[in-house]
Amino acid sequence: MLQDAVERNIEIIGEAMRKLLLIEPNILISNSRRIVDARNKIIHGYDEIENTQIWGIIINHLPTLKKEVEKFLEE
Repeated sequence: MLQDAVERNIEIIGEAMRKLLLIEPNILISNSRRIVDARNKIIHGYDEIENTQIWGIIINHLPTLKKEVEKFLEE
C-alpha cells in the first residue's frame, strides 16, 4: 500500500510538471523533463520500474524539487 501511495504521488507530481511545462517551457526546475518521464514510466511501464528507482527519486531528487518549487512560488 505504501509503495502504491508513493508511486501515485510521483505520478501526480509528474502530471503537474507536464502541465506546467506546457505553460512555461523554460521553467527553472532541474530535471523537469525527467520528472514527466518518470511519471510516464510508472504509468505505462509497470514491469520496467524498480523499487530502487523509486527510492532514488525520493532520496536524490525530491528534496531539490521541493526547494525549487518553493522558490518558484515565492517569485
